[in-house]
Amino acid sequence: MNTMTLPVLLTYEEASDLHKEIGSSSLMGHTIAKLQAELEQYMALPMDVPGQSEAGGYEHNKHRQNYHYINLAGRLFLITNDERYAEYAGQLLTQYADKYLQLDFHVQRNTNPPGRLFHQMLNEHMWLMYASLGYSCISAWLSEPQREHIVENLFKPMLHVATEKYGFDFDRIHNHGIWAVAAAGICGLAIGERKYLEMAVYGLKGDGKAGGFLAQLSELFSPSGYYIEGPYYHRFAIRPLAVFAEVLHRHMPELDIYNYKDQVIKKTTHALLATAYPNGVFPALNDASKSMGITDMGVVVAVSMVFKRYGFDKNLLGMAQIQNQVWMHSCGRALSQACAAEGKIEPPFWPSVELNEGPDGNCGAQGFLRMQAKDKDICQLSMNYGQHGMGHGHFDTLGIAFYNRGQEVLREYGFARWVNIEPKFGGRYLDENKSYARQTINHNSVTVDEGCQNQFDANRADSVHGKPHFFMGEGTEFQAMSAFADEHYPGTGMQRTVMLLKSDALESPLLIDLYRLTSDKPHQYDYSHQYQGQIIRTDFEYKTNNELHPLGDSNGYQHLWNLARGDAGNTALISWLQGNSYYTWLGTSSSADNEVIFTQTGANDPQFNLRHETNFMMRTTGRDLLFASALETHGYFNEAVEASVNARGALNKIDVLAHNETGSVVAIEGEGIRFTVMVSNQPNVTDTTEHRIIIDDTTYSWKGFLAVEQETK
Repeated sequence: MNTMTLPVLLTYEEASDLHKEIGSSSLMGHTIAKLQAELEQYMALPMDVPGQSEAGGYEHNKHRQNYHYINLAGRLFLITNDERYAEYAGQLLTQYADKYLQLDFHVQRNTNPPGRLFHQMLNEHMWLMYASLGYSCISAWLSEPQREHIVENLFKPMLHVATEKYGFDFDRIHNHGIWAVAAAGICGLAIGERKYLEMAVYGLKGDGKAGGFLAQLSELFSPSGYYIEGPYYHRFAIRPLAVFAEVLHRHMPELDIYNYKDQVIKKTTHALLATAYPNGVFPALNDASKSMGITDMGVVVAVSMVFKRYGFDKNLLGMAQIQNQVWMHSCGRALSQACAAEGKIEPPFWPSVELNEGPDGNCGAQGFLRMQAKDKDICQLSMNYGQHGMGHGHFDTLGIAFYNRGQEVLREYGFARWVNIEPKFGGRYLDENKSYARQTINHNSVTVDEGCQNQFDANRADSVHGKPHFFMGEGTEFQAMSAFADEHYPGTGMQRTVMLLKSDALESPLLIDLYRLTSDKPHQYDYSHQYQGQIIRTDFEYKTNNELHPLGDSNGYQHLWNLARGDAGNTALISWLQGNSYYTWLGTSSSADNEVIFTQTGANDPQFNLRHETNFMMRTTGRDLLFASALETHGYFNEAVEASVNARGALNKIDVLAHNETGSVVAIEGEGIRFTVMVSNQPNVTDTTEHRIIIDDTTYSWKGFLAVEQETK
């Protein structure tokens, strides 16, 4: 038996080129030095191949560290020629080969099939991919008996589990499936069993449609590149995607993988980067942490890969500078060299973009508007009008999130989960993820009759999607997007139009929001806003509740303490301080009977699983109704020097003048300034469509999707 193979991801010539970067001040030199120091520190610890534990336990984390350093040691052996690294990786792999078949399958505590090392096969596949990459780098250095022992007692049994014992899960179209096929394909190459590469690419049926890498690319990624499960899972899925794409580029060039599906690999990398907030953190558009961002290793790998394979892009240089590292690979070296040659590198600026969803791009979209304020601060406004997002989707179609001045202002909760904190249900998803985090009331949207969109039925939610109305993302003074969602609440149609407006009369771009609902019978509508900060003032009276009770008994309402409420009449003003900035929200509806309710999470939460988050909502009842609001950013506060500037905004009133099948007209006013906003409600509108609405003796007319008129005194 001869299982000696060449390195899967690096040629010896490429490794020699990387060797030249050692000790240099380049990004690659910095990356090599950082990773080498990490490896040396880990090698100084006692070598340990433990048994099993829950996610987040010592054993779980040790297995994760071990596969990372097997891979790292293998590559650094090729780059530095230091045989200590090959010896270390070989010893670790040998100990795993000694132990793997002696372990029973994990006692399953997850919905996913268990492995021998981890509680779920997802982690087993991650281990297999990284360990296989490391093995391929040292295979020629190992003795024949060592290679045979590792292959026969470790890699082949792991491949058997992945492709036969759990063959039903191998072809799953999901982020788990991407890891599975990447692991199997790379391991097959590493041990000289090419049949596993074929399985990985074309699936167990061999048709490239029922499963395999090509099916994953076809089904999970839209033509725009948007990944169905959202940015948090996108950054996780893009790591095996980028690594395996590079493997296929080298070992199956006939696939022309980088041009597959109209260069979807390039598009999906750019789509992921385009979703990030200006601070690099990904918005929590579905099950997601609030801190995951572009420095994640999957994104680092993807940025290097896409730069090398698709050509020069200044935004990618700026991204690499923020990441302060590159992929320790020839792709990363190309990016590092480009950064060194560029001189001054500007921060990346991604333009406004609408990312269509679904395999064919016809399942709605995610919209991202970006606009620079006078002080160059970047505002970002996102709206979800796409798909539910499979098992990790949130029921928040037409939900929005808003970011400016370095902070998320209208906030997404993300998931209810404490990742890898073992005492918190093993670090897995908590029950509150279903009972609160994924509920409609938890998002910046409208909840109808205190119910969840699609009755919290994921299968139903996956069968419907929002419908884009228009997207205008190129303006420097005005940008907007609009969409319909008519199948998410029975008998209720919804349309939301949001826009960013820059004016000399305002410090920062103004967020304007028009949310229209239509029904043939009355409903209770709750127009909710998740905010963070200290309430500064309101223009209506409210009563605080000294004895706290939940706001409702289901669909997330059972987790909201009813803090205070008050009648707002026609218009409500709420101002709060967050960080160093003031925010003033003006809200109204076409009803004259509006109530504002202030809430905080924490009710029916005996284990303190939920973060304490605050919310205010405008509640009213009706059939056809329009909510309208404007969010103004203004002023500055610095407690250290006791400075407060412009704590009151320029705007103080908002009115719904009209709304019908033709359009909606809203007026926003302040001292010496008035904006009149006119939006088309017609589903088949074009930029030449004429609109005309008469209110009393005043005629409002405009052409196209919308118009904004500004009057100053």
